[in-house]
Amino acid sequence: MKKFLQLNSWLAIAALAWGVGYLYNARYGGELSWLRIMYEQKMAIASEVQAPQRVLIVGGSGAHYTVDAGLMQQQLGIPTLNMATDGPVGLNVILPSVSSAIKKGDIVVLIPEYLILLQKDGFGDRSGQFGVAIGQPGLGGIPAKQLAQDIMLLGVPTLKAVTKSSVDLVEKGRFTGYYSDPITANGDPTVLKKRLKTAWWELKIKDPVSPHALRRIRQFKQEVEGKGATLVLGLSWIYGSTDSQTLGNISKTAEKLGEIAPVLYDKQTLNVKTDSSIFADTHYHLNSSGRRTRTTELVEQLKALNIIRN
Repeated sequence: MKKFLQLNSWLAIAALAWGVGYLYNARYGGELSWLRIMYEQKMAIASEVQAPQRVLIVGGSGAHYTVDAGLMQQQLGIPTLNMATDGPVGLNVILPSVSSAIKKGDIVVLIPEYLILLQKDGFGDRSGQFGVAIGQPGLGGIPAKQLAQDIMLLGVPTLKAVTKSSVDLVEKGRFTGYYSDPITANGDPTVLKKRLKTAWWELKIKDPVSPHALRRIRQFKQEVEGKGATLVLGLSWIYGSTDSQTLGNISKTAEKLGEIAPVLYDKQTLNVKTDSSIFADTHYHLNSSGRRTRTTELVEQLKALNIIRN
């Protein structure tokens, strides 16, 4: 009996410790919590904005911090929402996470970063934990073993995260995170990240789109069309290398994606930019002038498809 009581006591302590870690990571203060809040805000916006035709921008942070949905709405004349979240969530989870927001008549513009397109299984570092945080554990068909590991780690804050939050609390009086800044009524970020003073280099794309990504995007097209909507794909703008390997892999990616749905990109440059001054903190994120230029180009490419009704 004594051993039984001791075991129960240890289990209760472990459960309490996990619960505290979960509350920090997913609900109040951890990076995942800010991503969850941003996702829920975007889904709420999508449920409120009703129109015969809308444009939904889908992808990771390379779309969130690249497309200006508010400007696109002005130039297209139809509601446009930035539904993009975070690349490490993974293609398998990103796509079903926005599925309920898609309505008949919508144009879904999927712009996945290459890290998403190159994934062999569609899962990233945050796949399992993101699904749990938004109340949909296992979303995207994440394997049971990985899901179990992710759930266990969800209750374990890292020392780096706790230290950052502690400093934030002392200096700012509140917790902050990468996605903690407010978003606009179109789902756009209100604060663009600044590049750190670190070495900057041209990104190389070492492989073309993975067979898994092609299968999942093809399936997503069927899901989108099943709702009476239209899927359009887009290549990311990157500050990248113009070496033959990178351009060859991007060209092959565009060709393969084009067999699924129309692909928006500049056929001369393949969306590889050599001017780093328009980029922000990553090879995908743009500053204000870059976002305006990128968005206007997307608008012209969308208009050329003759699928916008206004």
